[in-house]
Formats: sequence, structure tokens, C-alpha cells
Amino acid sequence: MVAAIRIHKNGGPEVLTYEDVQVKDPGPNEVRLKQTAIGLNYIDTYFRSGSYPSPAGMPLIIGNEGAGVIVAVGPEVKEFKKGDRVAYYGPIGAYAAERIVPAARLIKLPKGIDEKTAAGMMLKGMTAEYLLRRTFKVAKGHTVLIHAAAGGVGLILTQWARHLGATVIGTVGSRDKAELVKKNGCHHAILYSSEDFVARVGEITKGAKCDVVYDGVGKATFPGSLDCLKPRGYFVSFGSSSGQLDAFNIGLLQQKGSLYATRPTLQTYSAKREDLLSIAKSLFAVVQKGAVKIAINQTYALRDAAQAHRDLEGRKTVGSSVLLP
Repeated sequence: MVAAIRIHKNGGPEVLTYEDVQVKDPGPNEVRLKQTAIGLNYIDTYFRSGSYPSPAGMPLIIGNEGAGVIVAVGPEVKEFKKGDRVAYYGPIGAYAAERIVPAARLIKLPKGIDEKTAAGMMLKGMTAEYLLRRTFKVAKGHTVLIHAAAGGVGLILTQWARHLGATVIGTVGSRDKAELVKKNGCHHAILYSSEDFVARVGEITKGAKCDVVYDGVGKATFPGSLDCLKPRGYFVSFGSSSGQLDAFNIGLLQQKGSLYATRPTLQTYSAKREDLLSIAKSLFAVVQKGAVKIAINQTYALRDAAQAHRDLEGRKTVGSSVLLP
């Protein structure tokens, strides 16, 4: 038996229960992983609340990201062995001291990247990679707007976009967060709580607007995000921390400058093993060279997952957070 956080019904943070669970032996192409750190992500709250349907019914262990050491390998596993340090994002089930993971989703950790850092960056960092390098290829001279720039994905996007030579504009919820994102490469920080971000983008860019908007907020920033784009700009919606977008008239994209709009997912971009490894390699490279720093700003004991969710949904966290079994 190992410690885990499970939900038996959907609801608020109070439905997260700390209990012992049985972990089976690894089957073909599986490994058993002893986790040393587990990533906390906003998507976890969607599965907890029921915004995203459970893929496995109830009771459910949530969580999509973690790192640790392999303690057993199943038949047919050739790429990994007992004792390997590895990390992963997906499948769901990360909130546990030990778990079974398909070998095809694991990534070996290189020297210089510890497990706590890996657990705080796999989902968020690989999301940033495919958004910046694959969904819209950010390059020198581009102007990008990043909503919730002080969040887990936001801080990585900000640093990486700056490293690529872009002019980076970020929206944040407080002056402290504004200072934080500026220290992490943001050229201009907009306080969405007291400033009209559309008007401020117009002022900052002298009317030229942005090549791409990365929007993980959703309902609260739409359709304003579209008004921040230059003609043929890209609206990239990758999250919905303020609520899902309502259906909208696609004619808006025509009216506002022949815009592109997309709702990508990391699952699609990394579905093939070679793409998963390519995205991870790209992420590890910028972290190892120091171009992107992963700040683990909050740590919680696994048993305190409910408080971690309260802090996350209450916008009390910045950067990455991890749970420690």
C-alpha cells in the first residue's frame, strides 16, 4: 500500500482525500515509479471539479506530471531499467507516492536537472515549447502577449519568448507579479485588474499590436485578446482558468483582421514518441543553458493537496508548485 490523493466525487478542494492505495506490479511495457516530486497544474482542478470528465471513473487519482526513480520494470521494457531517474507528463494518476507509468511516456532525466525541478516543469515547460516552437514559431522581431504571465506556464513562456528575441508583453494580477515577470524577461507588464489590457497593448505597440496572443485564461480575456492582434495574427487559446470560452461567431476572425485561432493540446503535439522526445530535448536544452529558469516557488506535502488547490485557484501561487510524497 502507498499513500495517494483520491477523489470519490467531483467538487471543491475538500473532495481530495489522503488514503492508502494498492499499486500493482508493472505489466508489459510498464514501469513502477517511486515518485520524489509531483507537479501541481491548473488542469488538475478541472478533473477534480468535473470540468473535464474523468477518463477512468471513480475513485480517481488525479495529477498529470511527476518525477522519480524506477523501482521495477515490466516485460518488454527495453529503454529503461531499475534505478533510472525519469520524469513524465500524463497519464492521469500522479498524486501518489508510487504509480505505474507506460514506458512510452517516460523521459530520462539528464545530469543537471533534479527531480523536483523536472516535476515542476514537464507539463508546463513542454506546453511552452510546443506553443512557442510549433503552434506559432516565435522569432526575433515578433511581439507576443502572454496572459497570466506570472503563472507556471506563463513564467516559462515569458523567459523563452525573450530568449527567442521577441518583445514580450504580459498581463498579471498584482504589482508584485508585475515585478516578478519583468525580472523574468517581460518587457511590459499590464495589471489587468486596474488597466484595460487592450488599450495598453495599443499604447505599448504604438498601434501595431501583436503577432500572437497566448491565452491560458479564457472567458475573462475574450474577445479582448483578438483586439490585441495585428492582421493575420494568431490567437492561441491553451487554457481556461477563468472559465471555458463560449461559442463565438467565426466571422469575428474576419472582422478583426483575418485572424487565426487555435485550441491546441500537448497531447496532440506529443502523441508520437519521437515528438515527445523532441519537445523534451528542446526544453532540457534551454533549461541547462540557463535561458529558462524553473522557479519552484511553492512546495506542499502530498497530504496537503487540498490547500495547494485552494492556493492555486485563489491565485496565491506564482511559477511552479510541487507536491512531495
